[in-house]
Amino acid sequence: TMAVARLRSATAAAAARLQPALAGRRRLGTAAAAEAPEAVVGAGSARWEPMGAREYYDYRRAIYGDITHKAILVDAAGTLLAPTEPMAQVYRTVGEKYGVKYSEDEILMRYRQAYAQPWGRSRLRYVDDGRPFWQHIVSSSTGCSDLQYFEELYHYYTTEKAWRLIDPDAKYVFEALRRAGVRTAVVSNFDTRLRPLLQALNCDHWFDAVAVSAEVAAEKPNPTIFLKACELLDVKPEEAVHIGDDRRNDLWGARDAGCDAWLWGSDVHSFKEITRLGAPG
Repeated sequence: TMAVARLRSATAAAAARLQPALAGRRRLGTAAAAEAPEAVVGAGSARWEPMGAREYYDYRRAIYGDITHKAILVDAAGTLLAPTEPMAQVYRTVGEKYGVKYSEDEILMRYRQAYAQPWGRSRLRYVDDGRPFWQHIVSSSTGCSDLQYFEELYHYYTTEKAWRLIDPDAKYVFEALRRAGVRTAVVSNFDTRLRPLLQALNCDHWFDAVAVSAEVAAEKPNPTIFLKACELLDVKPEEAVHIGDDRRNDLWGARDAGCDAWLWGSDVHSFKEITRLGAPG
C-alpha cells in the first residue's frame, strides 16, 4: 500500500537526515551495547557512542534485507500523551489541603530522586494497578503519606483531564494507517490504568493492540515487551518500527528486540512525518 511504501521511504530518509549528526560514532544503538563494559568512557562517567545512522540501516539491511515496515509501535507517555499540567504543580496544588509544604521545585527534585532509585518491592515498578509504587513516589516527593491525598492524585491521573494528546494530527494519521493495512500498537511502561485512560481519551480504537508492562511483566528496555507487541500484531520484529521519546527504553530497547526505532523529538517530530514520501521534518 501507499502508506507502507511511505514508511519505507521515510526510514531511508531518516537515516540520511541523521547521518551528519552521528557520523563517525560507533556501536550499534541498543541497550545491550550501551551496558557493555567498554561503553564506559572517562572518569566514572558512562557514555554510549552510537554508530552512524546510515551505518545502522546498512547493518539492518545486511541482516534482514530490504524490509518494508508493516507495523507501527508507539510509546504512550511522552510520545502519544503528555500531562496537561506539570506534575509538581498538581502534587503541590492538590497537596496544599493535606499540609504539603514543599515548593514545586522541591517536589520535582524529590520526585526525580525517588523515581531514579531501584524499586525494592519487586523487579517491576508497575505491578497491576501500580498503587504501592506510586504511593512510595508521592510520599517521597511531597513528604505526605495521607492515603486520601494519594487516592485523589491517583484517580486524577486516570482521567482525561490529566492528559492531552501531544500531536493533534494523531487521530488522522493512525486511522489512515489502519485503513491502509498498517498494524498499530501502543507499547508502554505503565500500570493497568493505561487501557481505561486511552478509552477516556477516545483513542483506544486507533490501535490493534496495547502492550502494557504491568500486564506483560516486562518493562522497556526489556525486549520482551516489544516482542509481545509484535506477537499481538502478528508481525516479525524486523517488520515493525517503534517510536518513542526515551533513547534507552524506546530506541535501544526496540532495537534489541530486532525492531526498527525512531526517536520522538529527534528523528520524527509529528506522526504525519511517518507517512510522508521523504525525510521527516
